[in-house]
Amino acid sequence: MIKMTEGLEAALPSRRGRQPAAKLLFVAATALSLFGSPAHAQWAVIDVSNLTQNMLTAARTLQQINNQIQSLQNEAVMLENMGRNLQSLNVSSLGQMTTALSQINGLMNQAGGISFNVNATNAAYQQQFPSQYGGTVTTNQLVTDAQTRWQSAMSAYQQTMLVQAQIDQNVQADATTLSTLVTASQGAVGSLQAQQAANQLIALSAKQQLQIQTLMAAQYRAEALDQARKAQSEAAGQAMTTQFLGSGTAYTPQ
Repeated sequence: MIKMTEGLEAALPSRRGRQPAAKLLFVAATALSLFGSPAHAQWAVIDVSNLTQNMLTAARTLQQINNQIQSLQNEAVMLENMGRNLQSLNVSSLGQMTTALSQINGLMNQAGGISFNVNATNAAYQQQFPSQYGGTVTTNQLVTDAQTRWQSAMSAYQQTMLVQAQIDQNVQADATTLSTLVTASQGAVGSLQAQQAANQLIALSAKQQLQIQTLMAAQYRAEALDQARKAQSEAAGQAMTTQFLGSGTAYTPQ
């Protein structure tokens, strides 16, 4: 260190001439300290391969996020459709149908004379329509039986007319029910509502068929009673004629 100083002093001018040179050295050293290090820091090294890989990774991640969002949207739509399919129909005509059929059944149960019960029908038929009359039958008995048969036939026709009237009222109500069910079916928001509307339409058709069957039963009953009454009237007339004529033996004077 001493030798370097001595060499520097030897190379420099005298003390008086050293001041300008020292100043120059100080300015140069200061410039190097100010500009040397920052100039070296500005030359940053960029790894292009690493940057590209990072960009591809970010793009793939973004695509995965978009796919997940789309999947969640699809699930939301699916759940919404399932909710609509499970919605119940807010229209029910079952009560009206059962009430109408109950009214018809009530009219059928009011049958006078010979009812629709099998055992009761058999017993009443044998009583009102005997297979034959005995020789001891009286005219009053024949007249009473004929009047009973006539009342049974008239009651059967009356019941048929009542059933017809009730069915006519039900048909008018069915027109409104049919319109309501068709409107509900067309406005169904899901498969459950559509199926329930279809089931009620099928039930309405079955109810109308039951009404027709009931009317046919009442009509056939009335016709059968009337035909039986006519046939029995002929048998009663023959019995009265036979009773009037007696044995048919001519009078023999004594």
